Amino acid sequence: MTPIITAFECSPDRGKGLARDMRVRWALEEVGQPYDVRLLSFETMKQPEHLALHPFGQIPTYEEGDLALFESGAIVLHLAERHPGLLPQDGHARARAIAWMFAALNTVEPPIFDHALVRILDSDKPWFAPRLLALEDSIRNRLGQLSHHLGSADWLDGAFSAGDLLMVTVLLRLKGSELLEEYPNLAAYLARAEARPAYQRAFDAQQAVFIAASGSGQSA
Repeated sequence: MTPIITAFECSPDRGKGLARDMRVRWALEEVGQPYDVRLLSFETMKQPEHLALHPFGQIPTYEEGDLALFESGAIVLHLAERHPGLLPQDGHARARAIAWMFAALNTVEPPIFDHALVRILDSDKPWFAPRLLALEDSIRNRLGQLSHHLGSADWLDGAFSAGDLLMVTVLLRLKGSELLEEYPNLAAYLARAEARPAYQRAFDAQQAVFIAASGSGQSA
């Protein structure tokens, strides 16, 4: 049975590959699993039918037969465990790759995501400037630690894994920023991941949704 994922009908990232269905699309492309996409409006995401799949009314979700999952990290882990290519065969290496998946979402992503939200939602607040500086300090701390670990390696722990996939989707929010460019090996790491054919296919598929929505006037 072909799995079905959900995605934004009109993504707020404007086709930049930042919406979290990108993680799932990329994982599916890496393992060569065909999939279908059900596009949702923000209104539809809050309806009972979707809330039965995702109790927080977000995307993505994943449905395959009688299995329904939510949370992008959980979906990527499920795919990595079911298909070869995203987790090593060696037990210790496999455990380390999963640790990097958790590190990406729990340790590196929070200040980066908060930084993006503060810039969008709180620029008129009196505490905007100090909050932004505090978040940038936190981001630099994490990026410095990540950069030190990566060193001159191509990937975080040997071959490309689901840990790299999630870490790259987190770092994409900093693409082109001075924060990321301070760490050339991380900028190169990001570019290396974006050059993967599976990433390019996933990005093109997500961007096509935005282009179609723009053409129909839904992005206005």
